[in-house]
Amino acid sequence: MVDQELLSLIKNLTFLFGKIDMKIKLIPGRSQGTVVAYYMSSDQTNRDEIDFEFLGNVNGQPYILQTNIYADGVDNREERIHLWFDPTKDFHTYSILWNVHQIVFMVDQIPIRLYRNHSEKGVAYPRLQPMSIKLSLWNGESWATSGGHEKVDWSKAPFVASFGDYKIDACIWKGNPTL
Repeated sequence: MVDQELLSLIKNLTFLFGKIDMKIKLIPGRSQGTVVAYYMSSDQTNRDEIDFEFLGNVNGQPYILQTNIYADGVDNREERIHLWFDPTKDFHTYSILWNVHQIVFMVDQIPIRLYRNHSEKGVAYPRLQPMSIKLSLWNGESWATSGGHEKVDWSKAPFVASFGDYKIDACIWKGNPTL
């Protein structure tokens, strides 16, 4: 479930660098096969993208958080961690700090991943395409839980993740409506 006021504010804004904080409470119970995503993405064919993806859960298992970075349409920069808390019990803050030097992924202000800009060495880095904030909940049963062995149990629907209480401290790309 996404706050409509939040969606109306962020859907038309694009940024080139900054810090975005989003509070999220994930799907409780058996959510295997689902993916909750909070990410930034450009609108280009060879898009840039910075992702938080929460992979659906089987009861009693730690939630897996996957981060990913696309640069010029190329991904293969995924990293996964097991969250050290139950993200279904309360809201937690997930942050993306993106600047010309690095991308830092944070959970409750604790850095969990650092991706440095090595474009001078020929390594693609998202630095030229403005991006907007995206929120989604989708069917990823072909890969998301246990390598695709755990399918979505539609009898457990609806699947509800809550987003809200966000903070944006970013460089607004020209042409945006006013904040």
